[in-house]
Amino acid sequence: MIEMKISTKGRYGLKAMMDLAIYSLGEPLNLKSIAERQNVSEKYLEHIFSALKKAGLLKSTKGTQGGYILAQPTGETTVGSILRVLEGDLSVAEKPSGEDGDADILERCINQNVYEKIDRSIAQLLDGITLDDLQQEYKKMNENIDYMFYI
Repeated sequence: MIEMKISTKGRYGLKAMMDLAIYSLGEPLNLKSIAERQNVSEKYLEHIFSALKKAGLLKSTKGTQGGYILAQPTGETTVGSILRVLEGDLSVAEKPSGEDGDADILERCINQNVYEKIDRSIAQLLDGITLDDLQQEYKKMNENIDYMFYI
């Protein structure tokens, strides 16, 4: 069975980026407020944001009004770009070692016709979802909750 799981780091990082997209309104947000809303340790989030900043997905400002802000518009930041920074390679299987013989040809055949196609599909899916897309879906879901009635 092939299993690709997104780690806690990837999940929290994506949630924190969404938090910035939803709550920042163009102004920097401090790490503490994001950590509290997302119920994650501020220290852990600092580690995640350091990687995202180094990759150019976040900007930071110092001082009393400082904090973090998205480095590019929500429509340009993809889920794929965030997860690649935090998770590394998103492949479902290891690349063949390159040994010679029939076993190598068999492995390469499966790799090219199965695993690489899965990897391309995953990349296309994740690169096709932006923070803006998620933000719009979040708003729709939030509106639906407002209209629910409990008896």
